[in-house]
Amino acid sequence: MIKISRFRAFIRKHKKSAPVVFFVLGFTWDSLTLGSIDRLYDQIIICVYLLSLSLSLYLFNLVDDDKWKNTFLERYEDYFPLAIQFFIGGLCSAYVIFFSRSVSFTKTVSFFIILVVLLFANELLKKRISNKYLQFGTYFFVNFTFFTFFIPVLVNTMNTFIFLISGGLSLSSTLILVMFIYGKSPSTRKELNKTKLINLILIIYATINIFYFFNLIPPVPLAMEEGIVAHNIEKNNGTYKVTYQKSGLFSPFNNETRYNPGDSLFIFTSIFAPADLKKRVNHHWQWKNEQSGEWETSDKIEFQITGGRDGGYRGYTYKTNILEGKWKVDVTTNDDMILGRINFTVVYDSTATNKDLKQEVF
Repeated sequence: MIKISRFRAFIRKHKKSAPVVFFVLGFTWDSLTLGSIDRLYDQIIICVYLLSLSLSLYLFNLVDDDKWKNTFLERYEDYFPLAIQFFIGGLCSAYVIFFSRSVSFTKTVSFFIILVVLLFANELLKKRISNKYLQFGTYFFVNFTFFTFFIPVLVNTMNTFIFLISGGLSLSSTLILVMFIYGKSPSTRKELNKTKLINLILIIYATINIFYFFNLIPPVPLAMEEGIVAHNIEKNNGTYKVTYQKSGLFSPFNNETRYNPGDSLFIFTSIFAPADLKKRVNHHWQWKNEQSGEWETSDKIEFQITGGRDGGYRGYTYKTNILEGKWKVDVTTNDDMILGRINFTVVYDSTATNKDLKQEVF
């Protein structure tokens, strides 16, 4: 009891910084323990976090109504906002882990920015985590993201219809929780404008959908783990020996690919998908016409992936008689959602030797 009292006193003394500390703890913990959305452990943890966040919101929002006065929960009231921050941090760290598996992280930056803004908006608001609009807005965001991961894994299917179903489930479950707390808590009814809150949730819902349909969010839970421009690929006994150009010191800023006219050029990709999930994907080869400034489609080659392999489903396409200049290969689903993009510039060079190449087995 003495230890609990001391901890409570410490929390009260540092109540301005404690929520952020608990958010960071949740983020760090999941970064160390979570790995793949199709693991049962990860699924259980995420479900527990979301349920615990829902319960914490309920408990915290009834504190001002003295609902827990003279109950065993009264002594824990100071910890309710910390629990909210911890579970938000835990959920969002899991989402960042799963999104970061994609090679084309630029496609998740916009979504990640929303995540960070919503998470740290409490530092910009006077009432911080006690602000109910911030609470429920953030809750809806992490709820929506949960369903976009969980439903495709559950039904072994992912497409636009499943995304819309996920959004509908998150919207309805959030509104049910909000209305339940609203009905139970006079202080919440006094502080909240119900119409304003519903409009906020609908704006977040519409924004996420706009980002999704404009390909600013990857089609989770798929993720492109490898994207390589190769000069040769040999498949043998379930492995792929990929021969590609050695990277220089400044390779992140130089995507030139030396090419001997008449040879073949390959695109090798490894795509993560949860076990039992099947999906058709495309390599969409495009060349930039410098005269018109337009990207022209050269080929769009489709193949099927099957989830379950930890290193991702491996596949490749190739072309011969490549034109010199700028190229990009979009790795897309069959409903045109972008998993990743491989940019490279073809430079004709018939003098290139094997010394300029390296091999790697996948």
